[in-house]
Amino acid sequence: MDATAFSVADWTMLLIAAFLQGISKGGVPGVTILAIPMVAQVIPGKASTGLILPMLLLGDLFALAYWRRSASWRDLLRALPWALVGVILGALFLDRLDDRYMRPVIAFTILFILIIHVWRNYLSPRRNTAPEGNHPVKRHAFAALMGSMGGFTTMVANAAGPVMAMYFLALRLSKATFLGTSAWYFFMVNWVKVPFMIHLKMITVESLRVNAMMAPILVLGVVSGVFIARRLNQRAFDIVVTTLTAIACARLLIY
Repeated sequence: MDATAFSVADWTMLLIAAFLQGISKGGVPGVTILAIPMVAQVIPGKASTGLILPMLLLGDLFALAYWRRSASWRDLLRALPWALVGVILGALFLDRLDDRYMRPVIAFTILFILIIHVWRNYLSPRRNTAPEGNHPVKRHAFAALMGSMGGFTTMVANAAGPVMAMYFLALRLSKATFLGTSAWYFFMVNWVKVPFMIHLKMITVESLRVNAMMAPILVLGVVSGVFIARRLNQRAFDIVVTTLTAIACARLLIY
């Protein structure tokens, strides 16, 4: 990755992506999924996923600063072991994946998550409801499914946000508990991903230099996210983000 080779348009795309990631960490969940295909349009292959991770780690620190005391540790600890399984499977998958296929893999992964998200929030007759019953077996099975899916998608494309949002929403956590549990989950899982991405050469010294130039914009995004979250019509915003993300994924598949 040669930062000096980036055009003005490339840098504009990367900085917008950093700003969107900051907004997401500031309290507007789901925006990161729009940033992922934007970065993939500038940086080819697996390197795009590696570039995003340090930005997410920085954003996680801000999320924890706000919500670290509000978390459902019981539900978090149910999902974390399965997330580790998903991360390992995702790393094995990436290790065997030819770099030229990474763009369509990112696009299809995010489109798959978007389909689940749209179904869960707009089309399902049982939207906004929790899984039937509170039987321990059902809760553990649900945690295993969502935790492993979240681990795999976050390793492959940093796209676990909607997956884990569905998991935490289904548990009917309060807003503060939802945000606190989510903040701790991503902080822990994102750090687990670091050695795998270094081993796969997805995070390099040069990519970290690019991250350093993007970081101030991410911080600005966090501040904006806190401001927006207090005034946002979430449903309208969700529709806009979903539509723009689908368009960005289609662009990855076409170009």
